Amino acid sequence: MNKNIKKLVIKTKRQVFTEVVGENLSIFQNEGFDFAELREYQYGDDVKKIDWKVFAKYKKPYVKIYKEERELNVIVALMFDGNLYFGSKRLKKDLAIEIASLLGFATIKNQDSFSYYIFADRLYQKIKPTKNINAIFKMAQNLDNFSPLGKKTNFKLLSETLYKIKRKSIIFIISDFIGEFDFNVLSKKHEVVAIIVRDRVEENPYEIGFINLLDPQTYDSLIVDLDSKAVKEYKKNIKRNDHFMYKNFRKQKIRFVKIYTDEEPFIKLKKLFR
Repeated sequence: MNKNIKKLVIKTKRQVFTEVVGENLSIFQNEGFDFAELREYQYGDDVKKIDWKVFAKYKKPYVKIYKEERELNVIVALMFDGNLYFGSKRLKKDLAIEIASLLGFATIKNQDSFSYYIFADRLYQKIKPTKNINAIFKMAQNLDNFSPLGKKTNFKLLSETLYKIKRKSIIFIISDFIGEFDFNVLSKKHEVVAIIVRDRVEENPYEIGFINLLDPQTYDSLIVDLDSKAVKEYKKNIKRNDHFMYKNFRKQKIRFVKIYTDEEPFIKLKKLFR
């Protein structure tokens, strides 16, 4: 494993598992393995689980929901297209790896099932749900070895693939979300959380005149004059993209957070789930 990535993973593990009060990454508060509850009886429930004392008191059948039945299925889906191979402070790719590691360790700490998917123009890798903490180190290594250059975005495939997962899950989608997507159907079946990874320079580029640029998704090379007019038009397109993005997230009731390459993802994730 790359030394920098190894340090990053160790850092994220320490952040999640620290015992310092107020520092824990409690993404899944009040959910999962730590408690049981009563729920009104539904057709198909096992009658052996009916709490007859509660039935006698309220004249309605309630069933006991045990700890193992409340276990969550957490999925981290990464859209690793060519756009992630960019960054002024650090690559968006490395930021995505850190976020995925934080989510993975938080899931394992909560004793829930964890799995991850790597998408771009197609599905490149996935693992079965696990509670093995070593899966987080393996994921980080695989992501570090994965080259997003020359790969395009395919959100349609991501949505269709994850929708087929039978068990209702919490799905964290990590991407820069530059481009169109539709999670309307996916968010009706699963709980979807969007983690937007960005670099400040890609939202506010400098006026640097003529420059030779390489398209990270297609490898196409072109000379562009980044004068004030071009930069203004570019910013306009980015704002248009983000307006569409935020509108869809709110419409589809998807929680989201934007994290920049110069920010601390641990802090941003804590705020999101507080």
